[in-house]
Amino acid sequence: MFDENTSPRDHGDRLTVLARADATAIKGEAEAILPMLGDIEVVNSRTGLVMLPMRDTVEGTDFHLGEVLVAEAHIRLTAHGVEGYGMIIGRDLERAMAMALIDAALTAGIETDSLTAFVARMAATQAEEDRDTLRNIEATRVDMETF
Repeated sequence: MFDENTSPRDHGDRLTVLARADATAIKGEAEAILPMLGDIEVVNSRTGLVMLPMRDTVEGTDFHLGEVLVAEAHIRLTAHGVEGYGMIIGRDLERAMAMALIDAALTAGIETDSLTAFVARMAATQAEEDRDTLRNIEATRVDMETF
């Protein structure tokens, strides 16, 4: 998707990064911008189950692995006429709401420099975590031809 040298450019990439962002960091960032947002209408704030799609890499077919508990928030900044959305795995509605607030603020052009920098930092941190995970997985690989 992107690495530490690039920042999330499209809306989907930004939401992906925000969904994986550290809970304390994203809540703090949302709290800091809250006074600048004006009136906020909460369209949805709920938990629920969604199907987890997976792809069989051998046959190339899609299937549903099971259900995942998620927290979802959908808000509208009435003064700016924009909406924000957040969905995270788990039941932390505050974290989903923080994600929606940051999404709406970026869409409205509020604090874009600091919020874009925040998203870029989170993306870089996540990329490093992903690299570490892949290194750990690679360390357990067994070459069956050597036996």
